[in-house]
Amino acid sequence: MTGLSASTVVGLGCAVLSAFGTNLAFLYKHRGAVAAPDVDMRHPLRSAADLFRSKWWTIGWLVAAAAFLAHVSALSLLPLSTAQAVLSGGFVLLAVLAERFFGFQLGRRQWIGIILVSVSLTLLGVTSKQSGDDSSDYSLTALILFEGGGIALGLLLIFSHRIERVRAQHGVLLGAAAGLGFGISDVAIKALTDDLESGIAGLISPWSALVVVAAVGSFFASARSLQVGDGVAVIAITSVAANMSSIAAGMVVFGDPLGDDLLVVAARLTAFLLVLVAAALMPAPVRAGQALQEPRAEQLGTSPKPA
Repeated sequence: MTGLSASTVVGLGCAVLSAFGTNLAFLYKHRGAVAAPDVDMRHPLRSAADLFRSKWWTIGWLVAAAAFLAHVSALSLLPLSTAQAVLSGGFVLLAVLAERFFGFQLGRRQWIGIILVSVSLTLLGVTSKQSGDDSSDYSLTALILFEGGGIALGLLLIFSHRIERVRAQHGVLLGAAAGLGFGISDVAIKALTDDLESGIAGLISPWSALVVVAAVGSFFASARSLQVGDGVAVIAITSVAANMSSIAAGMVVFGDPLGDDLLVVAARLTAFLLVLVAAALMPAPVRAGQALQEPRAEQLGTSPKPA
């Protein structure tokens, strides 16, 4: 058995740190978001200032920035499939951290959902090396349709609370909208980087505006989802929506094949199916209401109402 190279060891360490930091950051941001005043998109600057006045939100944001740098380092030192497998498998850390250090009580359904998400994302990561040839070509028509459809779906999810039947799941649906927005931004960045091959003039593009709008919208949707939804379920759905939208764009817009052989195709289809099952298992609206009431009641000096 040959030993691992120094760069591989460092890359694996960065991947583990990124997985740990990303989930820890989400949990810190959840704690900060529920302690902050309600996010109101009609007053974005005030809402953003209120969030960053919350100590835990600011800590979470800084931890997320450090985790992103570790993520970039891992991708630069490891094969994509190896890095993605470690990063995705580390999703189980979310449940462990939430229960041990943040006071969440996860039921069996949520534990199963977390494990299924980890398995599905790991499958997608392991098979990604065999999917596509990193071509920079993309279909402009497909890109416009994909981004337009993503924006329409995101807006539908954001305003879903007006539908009585799904109002109890508003936090999870907002989390899905935030994840979809992050994915839309990533796809626009990918298209933008391809356009930059023609020079800095490529920055003068509608995709630059879309990156900013999607990122800002996702920032507020994510913050609000953490305020009104169950923390673990919202974090999981946000991560899944971001990953799935990017993977779907790879196939629809950039021409990545589903797989080069039957085994890879079966693995990736299984991964998509596991994500759907996990999404059905994750929501927990009763605990979400309790988790929201307790920090706010503590802040106001009152007792939370019984569920």
